[in-house]
Amino acid sequence: MEIRNKFAIAFSVLLLIAAALTEVEAQQGKDGPFVGVNIGTDVSNLPSPADLVAFLQLQKITHVRLYDTDAQILKALAGTKIRVTVSVPNNQLLAIGSSNATAAAWIGRNVAAYYPNTLITAVAVGDEVLTTVPSSAPLLIPAIESLHAALVAANLHGQIKVSTPNSASIILDPFPPSQAFFNQTLTPIITQLLQFLSRTQSPLMMNLYPYYVFMQNKGVVPLDNSLFKPLTPSKEMVDPNTLLHYTNVMDAMIDSAYFSMKNLNFTDIVVLVSETGWPSRGDSKEPYATINNADTYNSNLIKHVLDRTGTPLHPEVTSSVYIYELFNEDLRYPPVSEANWGLFYSNSTPVYLLHISGSGGFLANDTTNRTYCVAADGVDGRTLQAALDWACGPGRANCSEIQPGESCYQPNDVGNHASYAFDSYYQKEGKNPGSCDFKGAAMITTTDPSHGDCIFPGRSTKITPKFHVNAVQPIQEPEIIREPAQWPEYKTGSGFKVLWKAIKAFLDARTLEKIQVLGIDYKSSLIEAIDSSDLPSFLGGECMCSEFGGCLFSDKGPWNDLENTKTLKGMLFTDEHKGAYNVNSVVEEPLSEKIKVLDLVVGECERRNEDAGNGT
Repeated sequence: MEIRNKFAIAFSVLLLIAAALTEVEAQQGKDGPFVGVNIGTDVSNLPSPADLVAFLQLQKITHVRLYDTDAQILKALAGTKIRVTVSVPNNQLLAIGSSNATAAAWIGRNVAAYYPNTLITAVAVGDEVLTTVPSSAPLLIPAIESLHAALVAANLHGQIKVSTPNSASIILDPFPPSQAFFNQTLTPIITQLLQFLSRTQSPLMMNLYPYYVFMQNKGVVPLDNSLFKPLTPSKEMVDPNTLLHYTNVMDAMIDSAYFSMKNLNFTDIVVLVSETGWPSRGDSKEPYATINNADTYNSNLIKHVLDRTGTPLHPEVTSSVYIYELFNEDLRYPPVSEANWGLFYSNSTPVYLLHISGSGGFLANDTTNRTYCVAADGVDGRTLQAALDWACGPGRANCSEIQPGESCYQPNDVGNHASYAFDSYYQKEGKNPGSCDFKGAAMITTTDPSHGDCIFPGRSTKITPKFHVNAVQPIQEPEIIREPAQWPEYKTGSGFKVLWKAIKAFLDARTLEKIQVLGIDYKSSLIEAIDSSDLPSFLGGECMCSEFGGCLFSDKGPWNDLENTKTLKGMLFTDEHKGAYNVNSVVEEPLSEKIKVLDLVVGECERRNEDAGNGT
C-alpha cells in the first residue's frame, strides 16, 4: 500500500489528538499540561521509524512515551521537537540498580547520544515495578538514583527528569480520596521514591484507568462518571470528609494520589498520568469495551486537559496525561481488550474519530456533525441484498469502491457492501434522513464505519499530508486502456484539463454515464487531472453541481457526439467490454438499465442535432 494513501486516510484524527495537543501547547506554553501518547510496538506491520514519525507530525502529537529506547525511532525523532520519554525495561533493573557504571553507560548510549537533537525529557524507570515485579522493588530506588547521577555527570539533569510509572493499586482505600493511603507494605520504598521526586522536582507517574475502576465496581461507580460525561449534582461523587464534589473518576484517582502523598508529608510533587485510556473492543466478559465508550472517554479526557480545571483538591494544577495508546497492539495476548486500546490501527487509520465539542473553533475538522447511513442490525441478507441492488442501480449510488479488488470490497459480505452503498446514497442525497431507510434496512449513525483502507463517503474531509521526501512513494500513473480511435485526446491529463474547463459547471448525478464515453479509465484520469473539490462524490470528490442544470443541458463535451455515444452503447454487447461499467460488485446491474441510461443520452444528442438543423 502506498504510504501516501495510508496516511491520508488517517486524516488528522481529529482528536484529533492532533489539534488538541496543539491547542494545549498554544494555551499553556511548553511547561503547561499536555496530552501525549504511549507507543507500544507489539504490532504486526508497524510503520517504519521514518513513517511513524511522519505520522506523529501529521497528527501534531507533541509528547510520546516509548517503552524502550529503540535507536531507529530515536534517530527518526531528531529535529522534530517532539518531546520523548524513554523507558528502562523491567528486565534491565538488576544491572542498572547494581552498578553505577552500568547506569552511566545506559544514559550515554540511550540518552546523551541523541540529546538535544532528539528532545528526550524524561526517563521512566521500569513499569509498575512495585506491583508486577515486587522481587525487583529493592533495586528500583538504586536504579533511579544511579540514572539521575549519570544525568548530573552529563549535565542533563536540568532538562531530563527521572521517575517510575506506578499502578493505581499501590493506593489503598482510594475513595473517598481524603481517606486514601499508600499500601503500608510498600511505604518504605515509596517514601524513598517521594524523597527523590521532591528533591529533583520530578513528577509522580501514575497509570490510572477509570475503565478498570468501573469494571471492578459495577453498580457502585456509574459509567457516566467514568467517561467524563456531564452529571447532575445528584450524581456527583462527594467526599464526606472534605465535601469536595467529583464529576469524574479520573479526578478522584488523581486526588487519591495527592492525599496519599500528603499522609506521608509530601505536598510539592505533581501527579503525571503516564497511562490512561479505554479499550474499543472486548470479549463477552468485557461488554463496556466498545468504540463508543473509547471515543467518549478519550475525547472527554482531552477536553478536560484543555479546560485546565485541575482537580477538586488542586484546581490550580492540571495533570498532563499520556493516552494508552497510539496503535492497537494486535500481537498482545488475551483478553481481547488487551489488543484494542489504540487510537489507530497499525496502517495508521483511526479506530474511531475522536471529537471535542464545546472547545471553540480550533477543531476545524470537528466530527460531531458527521452522520453515516449503514445497514441496520438484525436485517436479513435477502432484504439487504434487495436494498443494495436498488442503491447501486436505480438509486445511482456510487458503488465502485465495493467492486472486486477495490478498497471496500473486503469483507466480501452483503452487510459491508450494503453499508457502503447506503452511505453513498445518503451522502448524495444531502444526508436527508428519509434517504436512510431502505424499507427499514438502514439506520443513521455517528460512528464512522470506515475501516482499514476503506473510507466511507460520509468522511468527506480529505487531508493530503506533506511528508519527508523519503516517506512518499512515487504515484503510479493510471493504466491506459485502448479505446476507439476517435477519443484519444481525452485519455491524458492535459486533455482532461482542457475538457474540464467546458464541463465543470454542469456536473450532476447523471454525468457518470457521459464521462464513461471518455474511456474505461475515466475515473483515474479525472482524479489525476482535476482537484477533488471540483469533482462530484461518485468520482471521488465533494462537489454537487445539479443546480447548474446538469450535463444533459450542456452543449459541450464528447457525449454530445452522437456517434461516440452509439459506439459506447454497442460496446456493452461485446465480451471484451461487457462488465466494464458495472457499478455493483455484488449483483451485476441489469444490462437493460445501462442501455436505458444511454438511450437518454442518445436521445438528448439526437434532439440537439435536430434543433441545430432547424436553426433553433
